[in-house]
Amino acid sequence: MRGAPRPSRPVGTLTRGTTNPNRLRRADRWLVHTYGPLLRAAPSSPVVVDLGYGAHPVTTVELAARVAVVRPDVQVVGLEIDQERVRAAAPHADPPGLSFALGGFEVPLPGGRSPLLVRAFNVLRQYDEEQVLPAWSRMVDRLAPHGALMEGTCNELGRLGAWVDVRRGPDGGPQPRSLTLSWRLRDVAEPSVVAERLPKVLIHRNVPGERVHTLMTDLDGAWARAAGHAAYGARQRFLAAVADLRTLGWPVLGTRHRWRLGELEIAWDAVAPRD
Repeated sequence: MRGAPRPSRPVGTLTRGTTNPNRLRRADRWLVHTYGPLLRAAPSSPVVVDLGYGAHPVTTVELAARVAVVRPDVQVVGLEIDQERVRAAAPHADPPGLSFALGGFEVPLPGGRSPLLVRAFNVLRQYDEEQVLPAWSRMVDRLAPHGALMEGTCNELGRLGAWVDVRRGPDGGPQPRSLTLSWRLRDVAEPSVVAERLPKVLIHRNVPGERVHTLMTDLDGAWARAAGHAAYGARQRFLAAVADLRTLGWPVLGTRHRWRLGELEIAWDAVAPRD
């Protein structure tokens, strides 16, 4: 962390490490769209960190290719807390655009550089809820000015996912901006199925009395009321459901184009845990 001694060993717990090619395609599509302006505005080659890429670096390699379209001089660093995973990833490195290193939530980078973006997917899912904010704090503390943390979870094939956009707040701590939910729409029976992939900070809050539970309930209600649009396809039904949510007062972010992709971004204050 800035201004503090670096830990002698990576901070975190080893994950199962399983992954699949294109598992994070939907998340990366949102990342490139949302953080693209940050990448373009960076005064020098920005650093993007993929934290906890797992036993195989395929999703890190894919991330490097996707962000390079936006910023060709971007540097992507895959971090893992297991040295064997770092060694296994080494043949996939492509200096200076892609490298792999040992590290955890402390986000160590050569020369003390600060990442503009940190993507941490399917990492915190195995932790206890009370460990989330300390982990966010460590990662956000390492961000470059105007940087962002994208932390979330998805299913094995990446067709269902959810993530939080976290920035640095005025007090220097983590300040979540939004929750994004993502579906492959033709697979949707009820949109609340995404609850099983909520980020750790919210997954145990899907109970009556919590805001995210109200969102799941209203989502299913809007989806049911939009059944008449199903004849025109799942996409049109979802657009109608999003419009319904907005009339209910939900602070839906983004544009119709994003909704057509099966993304729903909600302002964080509307879904944050009540405590």
